[in-house]
Amino acid sequence: TVVSTQSTGDTFCPVGNFVPASEIDPFNTELLLKVNNELKQHGNSKDMIFNVPSLLEYINRHITLLPGDLVLTGTPEGVGPMTHGDQIYAAIPNVTEATFQVQ
Repeated sequence: TVVSTQSTGDTFCPVGNFVPASEIDPFNTELLLKVNNELKQHGNSKDMIFNVPSLLEYINRHITLLPGDLVLTGTPEGVGPMTHGDQIYAAIPNVTEATFQVQ
C-alpha cells in the first residue's frame, strides 16, 4: 500500500453537484478551473490518454463501481499551488459550476 500526503488535507477534494451522465458527452466535455479569477486549467475529456468509458471498464475489472461512486482521473495541464484564502471556480461550462475558498 502506498500512502501519499502530497495532495491531501482538509478541504482537499471539494465536489460539486451531481451531473447525470445523460447531460454530458464523456468523449467531449470541456472542463475549466480559475484561481482568483485567473484561468489556470482548461481541458477537454477528448484529450485524455484513456477515454472515460475505458477507464471505468478497467476500474470495474478490479473493484465494483456502484451508482454514485466518484472516480478521480487526474487533471488538465496547469496544476499549481493554492494558498489559504484563494477563491476557486471550477466548471463544466453550461452544465455545472462550483465556487469555494481554500481553507
